Amino acid sequence: MKIKLERKDCLYPMLTTLVGANVNTRPNYAPIAFVGIMDFDHISVAINRDHYTNTGIKENKTFSINIPSIDEVKKVDYCGLVSGRDIDKSRLFKTFYGVLGTAPMVEECPINMECRLIQIIDFPRHEAFVGEVVEAYSDAQYLSQGKINLSKVQPILFSFHNKDYWKLDTSFAKAWDIGRQIQEV
Repeated sequence: MKIKLERKDCLYPMLTTLVGANVNTRPNYAPIAFVGIMDFDHISVAINRDHYTNTGIKENKTFSINIPSIDEVKKVDYCGLVSGRDIDKSRLFKTFYGVLGTAPMVEECPINMECRLIQIIDFPRHEAFVGEVVEAYSDAQYLSQGKINLSKVQPILFSFHNKDYWKLDTSFAKAWDIGRQIQEV
């Protein structure tokens, strides 16, 4: 028999990211797990409307998505405990900029994407920022045959209902292939 669950608990764990934006000319980073793929060139990130980072996204019309590894979990968690209004979180990381020039990215993160703001969607507690991914970056050590290797990245996964961080174990099947083992009669 199925047991009724809290709706908010069903889609976890989620990838933990650091969303970067310049706020009052200073880089700021916020850990956000509400990130989604809209299509091959666009992503969305939903951020509580009280976050300081939102101001910078609106101000510059740009933001970054940085995917940290488990090695950065203390710094990432700290960024969620303090506000950029009070603490200069950029001092925790080496910041770099890409072609947009106003989307700060974290050098220590294995994967970085700089985004141009396309649309803002209002929700009761959050603002969802839809962005066009203009460029994506990675260090060679996180790639295998030119593609991101998640076992090398070791991204941080976040589970809201447990309030725990998780890590990946291993790949276990090939997508668009494993299903071929089922033969229709």
